[in-house]
Amino acid sequence: MGASVKNQGGWRTNKWVRAAIPALLLHCSIGTVYCWSIFSQEIADYIGFSKGATEWAFSFAIFFLGMSAAFLGNVVEKDIHKSSLIASICFAAGMAGTGFFIYYGGAHKGSMLSLLGIYLCYGFIMGIGLGTGYLSPVKTLMLWFKDRKGLATGLAVAGFGAAKAIASPIMQGMLNGLGEGGIYKMFLILAVVYFVMMFVGHLLLKKPDDWHEPQNKEESQSIMSVLKTRPLSNYIGIWLMFYINITCGLALISQEKMIVKCIGLAAFAGVISTVSAIFNAGGRLGFSAWADTMKDRNTIYKLIFILSIVFTALVMVTGGIKNGEGNPLLIVLVLGLIFVVNAGYGGGFSNVPTLLSDHYGMGNISAIHGITLSAWAFAGLTGNQMATWIVNHFGEPVEHALEDGSVITVNPTGYQCVLYATIVLYVIALVLSLVLVKPPVAEKKK
Repeated sequence: MGASVKNQGGWRTNKWVRAAIPALLLHCSIGTVYCWSIFSQEIADYIGFSKGATEWAFSFAIFFLGMSAAFLGNVVEKDIHKSSLIASICFAAGMAGTGFFIYYGGAHKGSMLSLLGIYLCYGFIMGIGLGTGYLSPVKTLMLWFKDRKGLATGLAVAGFGAAKAIASPIMQGMLNGLGEGGIYKMFLILAVVYFVMMFVGHLLLKKPDDWHEPQNKEESQSIMSVLKTRPLSNYIGIWLMFYINITCGLALISQEKMIVKCIGLAAFAGVISTVSAIFNAGGRLGFSAWADTMKDRNTIYKLIFILSIVFTALVMVTGGIKNGEGNPLLIVLVLGLIFVVNAGYGGGFSNVPTLLSDHYGMGNISAIHGITLSAWAFAGLTGNQMATWIVNHFGEPVEHALEDGSVITVNPTGYQCVLYATIVLYVIALVLSLVLVKPPVAEKKK
């Protein structure tokens, strides 16, 4: 009773000030990593390299996000104040360093040093900030919002998803308004802005006073010991279905703009990208809040996979991507697929920490969540590349006339073939969800 009264009074013990707001400040900053497509071509042109060469910076960022979360999960577990500070410094330093090497590349066109510097700063240094920043507020949120863990984590992770929708028009405006060298100036300016946002989040973030981390050997177990409290196949199933959901999401999302152009909506590509980002964020919040009402959160994954399979199958059967231009019904189906996959992609992220806490308790949740995010690291390297390989090896590029008279090259058959791979993977994920991931033990959910 006393603790309840205490939590109701004063900003120092307010769950919104000490958990929700700092989580949003952290996640809305690091989530801008998904704005990469807004400026990737500008970076390539400015430093004198192909877009394909610069694309690896984004892949490295996602890879090191997952790997830093996996290896630094114990740091987050022990001291969220230290981990959120590491995140603030690394993310801002990575952005500033990227800006510097873009500037250097502009002055020395084709310099390998500029490309490697961007890989180092945007990929490795920012990646560490991404991983630690992503993990830092999650456990804290679940501790403050014990009765609505899904809603709380969904709110923060939705910030990660919504960051693209919020920042994309701002970044585009900066690129257009900063004149010559706007691309590197944008990075330098945003490095300062995001450092301030994340540092404020770092100062505010705090676990509840009534939570005490396990101190002795009886309370504190190794991660493997905790995982073995349930059949190991249970965790393997969670890891694999999480990996598959990200892989399939990235495979479709990476081709989203070209698919939209295939169905004759090139003029609305920017609007559709923003709407899909909103679905991504909405899925993170909606699916996780919905899971709070369920006895077994794994049910949400079953729903995500079933919806993804149904919409993928409909577009496959109708040849929606190849035949969609001028056909309102097929256009609706293709857009439905894009929006459903985005929502399921986001929902998969927001439900992982709460699903893990239901199965393995709260004691080591940051470390276990961190290891699980290694699936994101590997999916970041395989999702885009799988889709690109399929598009390059199936179908034939064709010229596609736009309404303004310009012509673009697209491969509708190739994009359609990507769906054959993703539907097989979604079916495998559904089977894993049904067979390997068992309902949580009752006492672990408390």
